[in-house]
Amino acid sequence: MVAITYSVAFEGVDAKPVEVQCAVAPGLPAFQVVGLPNKAVTEAKERVRSALSHLSIALPAKRITVNLSPADMPKNGPHFDLPIAMALLTALGLIPEDEARRSVVMGELSLDAKIIPVPGCLPAAMAAAEENRRLICPDACGSEAAWVDAAEVIAPTDLGALLRHFSGQAVLQPAQPGNVAPARQTKDMAEVKGQERAKRALEIAAAGRHHTLLIGSPGSGKSMLAARMPGILPPLTPQEALETSMIHSLCGLLEDGGISRERPFREPHHTSSMAAIVGGGRQAGPGEISLAHNGVLFMDEFPEFPRQVLETLRQPIETGNVVVARANAHVRYPCKFLLIAAANPCRCGHMADASKACARAPDCGADYLSRISGPLMDRFDLRVDVPPVAFSDLDIPASGETSTQIATRIRAARDLQTERYADNPDVNVNADAEGAVLEEATQLDPEGRGFLTTAANRFALSARGYHRVLRVARTIADLAGEPAIKRNHLAEAISFRIPQGQQPNRNVA
Repeated sequence: MVAITYSVAFEGVDAKPVEVQCAVAPGLPAFQVVGLPNKAVTEAKERVRSALSHLSIALPAKRITVNLSPADMPKNGPHFDLPIAMALLTALGLIPEDEARRSVVMGELSLDAKIIPVPGCLPAAMAAAEENRRLICPDACGSEAAWVDAAEVIAPTDLGALLRHFSGQAVLQPAQPGNVAPARQTKDMAEVKGQERAKRALEIAAAGRHHTLLIGSPGSGKSMLAARMPGILPPLTPQEALETSMIHSLCGLLEDGGISRERPFREPHHTSSMAAIVGGGRQAGPGEISLAHNGVLFMDEFPEFPRQVLETLRQPIETGNVVVARANAHVRYPCKFLLIAAANPCRCGHMADASKACARAPDCGADYLSRISGPLMDRFDLRVDVPPVAFSDLDIPASGETSTQIATRIRAARDLQTERYADNPDVNVNADAEGAVLEEATQLDPEGRGFLTTAANRFALSARGYHRVLRVARTIADLAGEPAIKRNHLAEAISFRIPQGQQPNRNVA
């Protein structure tokens, strides 16, 4: 008899079904795992042997073969320990065959038969629900997987508990979903003194998910402003929370099985590698841009990142997906993130202050910011100069709007966008709109169209820049509660597109 149970292999956030077959046949005693396993899966036989020995279950003196089907799909990770053990116990008659066949199993085994937590239980539960099967996973992962209501989740602490469950001696109750992670204490935008233009830019960015570049001297408040973004962003919708949590589950970042409704805020260091930012490595795992899916990716000291890393952001910014291609893997991860980048105006940072600037000013500024290529710069919807705050302003009590007040306007603007794009599942915010959807959402009167065309010619906007101005203007109108885009909305959008001090194209009359 060939005993069969099921597990999963991960390709990005997708959990592909794997049939775990076990045959115990006459022959020289052996225990072999086949089906393109990696080293961690091959070593599973030793962990399974020790775990069964701990339960006083002796392996028969026969040839044991475990096949992971389909055989041409790479199998990675220690989560195949438990399904291999379950298939073997089924072949030995200790677990009913029908129970094994209707289960998706994942978990790592210790030598004393305990079941160790593994990443990826949430997408595995999604795969089990699609196949109308239940999920058997480690006890520590049960509350995470139970968020998928369509799948029954059994979460034993050890292999002995699983055997007692199937024998009826001590039936395990289905796992219950974990608690929604409590909201983190965020910093308030009212603590930032001055910088009203930068605050306005971040409000627009949060409302429509528009990528923003902050340029200012050291200590002007760029990082301080970005750190307050989580306090003004609207909470994740249930669908967005599930998408984001599936990526975090693959990386083992879900704490205590709880799913957060807060948008992720990732801030990698400028020494991060391309694999760390975009994704990759030996297992082609997700990078920071995917961990920031539906949230914010803050890249401080933006020009200091390696040039190759910066250039790889261009395609994910446009498509909202990143494909990690390796010799043995080709996986896709979602990455719809809001990019907030901060940069000094030059290497010394004091180009605008003659008393502190280096001898190469102002040429050093052009050289430094040239590390950001033209195609990448063109993808920033908002470019904001962040000047130093006067010392006299630092002694004035905080009197600006609080994060709660700003967040209320942003949520109202997001609600308008949700209603506007209800018939377009691929469009959630204004930054996603393109083609006919963008044209319908940003219909301009003849005066507005003429104004935008004149500005596009005057400042030599690219076609991408033209459409990004339209999207930003649509968001500004949404924040104002206006159904139509007006000339003042277009003017404000263009002012954020053109950095202060940039001269118009003198070839245009």
